[in-house]
Amino acid sequence: MRTLDVKEITSAVAEMAKETNHFLSSDVKCAISGRAKKEPWPVAKGVLEKIEENIAIAEEGVLPLCQDTGMACVFLEIGQDVHLVGGSVYDAVNEGVRRGYDEGYLRKSVVKDPLRRVNTKDNTPAHIHYEIVDGDQVKVILAPKGFGSENMSQIKMLPPSAGEKGVKDFVVKVCEDAGANPCPPIVVGVGIGGTFDKAALMAKEALLYPFDEENSDPYYAQMEAELLERINALGIGPQGFGGETTALAVKIKTAPTHIAGLPVAVNINCHVSRHAQRIL
Repeated sequence: MRTLDVKEITSAVAEMAKETNHFLSSDVKCAISGRAKKEPWPVAKGVLEKIEENIAIAEEGVLPLCQDTGMACVFLEIGQDVHLVGGSVYDAVNEGVRRGYDEGYLRKSVVKDPLRRVNTKDNTPAHIHYEIVDGDQVKVILAPKGFGSENMSQIKMLPPSAGEKGVKDFVVKVCEDAGANPCPPIVVGVGIGGTFDKAALMAKEALLYPFDEENSDPYYAQMEAELLERINALGIGPQGFGGETTALAVKIKTAPTHIAGLPVAVNINCHVSRHAQRIL
């Protein structure tokens, strides 16, 4: 049994809060750069080049990638052979969010109650997902989620008879309905199967997958490629100005489901696809 002080979780979350809001991972940057080079529509090409310029400015570490520095979504994979000491894990995560957003001068966007709308003034509480896994390590993933894109996400409980066609048509329709609202080019996370809540969680988790790695299941790898092509054929383009770059990637995560159901969730992210992880 290994002992880990939760203060290490606090430090990791604080560091990642600042890091994710200033630096995009290399796979996201490469995808944007690649699409900028291939984009035939001059206006769209110019928008993508401006996005690249914005990324470069943010990497100076003073200004964030986007004014919406997101709600902190935290994924914890806790090894069953780890003994966490020093206090509450929940409190440790939120202290990290509080510290990171304060030290980074990042916008605080969380309200305490969904209807009374009073700002908590420190971007807490974080939205935390816990999973117990094998081993004696703790993986901490932080993914700040802006709500321009989150608001465009949808879930649908399809009948099994809808099949593959029904799933694909729904995903494309969600992106079409979103239009320019989520600041395209977008990243599309798709959760298929499980239950109502599980599908939504998988769609968000799919957004964490690297762009440059194909789905391990060839069937879903082909579906991701087809969906990306169909979404880009919508012609919405970067920031809604038209062109062939509406989406940068489509990622799918699946789970077993009931014989009577076919849950499908689509979680849309903007081109500022922010996430980082630490292994403690």
